[in-house]
Formats: sequence, structure tokens, C-alpha cells
Amino acid sequence: METVTLPQGAIRYRDEGEGPVVVFIHGALVDGRLWEPVVERLRGKVRCVVPDLPLGSHELPMRADADLSPHGLAAMIAGFLEALDLHDVTLVGNDTGGALCQFVVTRHPERVGRLVLTDCDAFEDFPPKAFKGLIAAAKVPGALRAMLAPMRVRSARRLPIAYGWLTKRPVPDDVTDGWALRALDDRLILRDLRKALSGVDPKQLLDNTARLTEFAKPVLIAWSPEDKFFKFDHARRLAAIFPDARLEEIDDAYSFVSWDQPDRVAALVGDFARAGTAAGAQPAGVA
Repeated sequence: METVTLPQGAIRYRDEGEGPVVVFIHGALVDGRLWEPVVERLRGKVRCVVPDLPLGSHELPMRADADLSPHGLAAMIAGFLEALDLHDVTLVGNDTGGALCQFVVTRHPERVGRLVLTDCDAFEDFPPKAFKGLIAAAKVPGALRAMLAPMRVRSARRLPIAYGWLTKRPVPDDVTDGWALRALDDRLILRDLRKALSGVDPKQLLDNTARLTEFAKPVLIAWSPEDKFFKFDHARRLAAIFPDARLEEIDDAYSFVSWDQPDRVAALVGDFARAGTAAGAQPAGVA
């Protein structure tokens, strides 16, 4: 992994492959390995850039004064694209990361050429009802650590209240070790997670939704109708809001479509990212 230093702190990231640039954004309590099965299939076709954002499963704590609110994290993503001098990127988001991508394309759209939203927070579900306890716990000293503590046990991570209903197929233990343990083992990582979760406010995402019509570039909504947390109706509504959007269903999957259906997700994202270059767009990553 490589490291880039931003005003908020150092970010580790993966950068693999060549071609049109695809930047993958993960959500809370996971890291860039959320996208690993998709990157494995795409790195021979596109350039895959995958940052580990400070959402509780990162390894490098941020500066104490870092703004980790949703708007602050969107600015961090924009700063990351600038620091790597990336242009005309295909920005791909999932879970909380999909909400952050929505903020990026309305507030910092300059380096984004296309947007892909997989199952993610939208409209008033920021977060979905099942995860609101995390937001409340983040605001009470000691409560978040206590809530996360059972996930030290690998079998507990497959419970519906943990990662169990986010995938149909088990994610390898070495991956979920990184997701579940870093905030428990490092008080500064836990501090960052508390800051990020405490800043989540449904009103912010609702207010931002009205501005999505301003993003007139191509949008792909790739969503599982079986998702237990992120409503498929939200996928339809998002596809109707963006001026140039299409909706693709991802069958036999839950929220983490990158692990449940990596072939399907990779095919959709790869074709979508390469379509801009084929149509004569400036090669991604070139100023």
C-alpha cells in the first residue's frame, strides 16, 4: 500500500492497474478490502485506486483537529483526488461511502467524470434504522467501544447485528479482523470513528439530495433488490433524480455486492468506466 499525506492526516491506499481511473469508496467499519474481489477482476482493465478512509477500520489515525463530518470527509476525498492528480475519475461508493460520494459530486465535482452508487445510504436513511444505535453510542463516552467489543469473537461477526446481513456469503476472517479490531485496539482509531459517526445527520443528506440534479454526468446505480438495509426503492428514486442515470439490479446479493457478486459488479463498473474513454473523453488521470 502507498501513503499520501492530506491536511487531515495520512491516508493509505491501493493503486493497481492502468487505464481509466476508478476510485472506490468504502463505508463505516470496513476498509478498502471491501472492494478487493472487484479490484482483482478489474486491475487488468482499469486503474483501481482504493483509499482506506478514517471510518473506524483504518490503520493511521487522523490529526486531532481533522474534520470527519460527512462534509469534511467529502472534502477529504476531493483532496485525495487532487493529491494524486486524478482527473475524470469514475467514483464508486457503497454503504456510508455512497453517501459521501453524493456529497462529493455536488460539492467537489471537478475531478469526477462518472458516478457509481451501489447499495448505500440515501434520502432520510443516513444511516438506516438498524445502524442508528452506532450513532447514538458514538456520542456517549465508552458506549461505542462496549457495543463493538463482541466483534472480537469471529463467530459474532456473522450475526445480523454485525456483518451477518451485509453479505450472503461469509467474508474471510482475515478481512473482518481488520474491519472489526482496529477501533478496539487503538484508542485514536476509535476517536476517529466516534467523530465520523457523531457527525452523521439525516438532514444533511436530505438537503444534499436536492442538489443531485446538478450532476449531469453519467451515473450508474447498481443495487441488490434483496438488500436488508438499503431500500431498493431508493435506488429507483436516485436513478430518477440524476439527469443521466441508469439502474442495474444485482441479484443474489445483500449490501456488500462487491463480495457477493464480484463478477457482476466488476463487469458493470469496468464497462461503465471504459465507456467514457471509448466515447472520446480525455484519458483518466491525465490533466
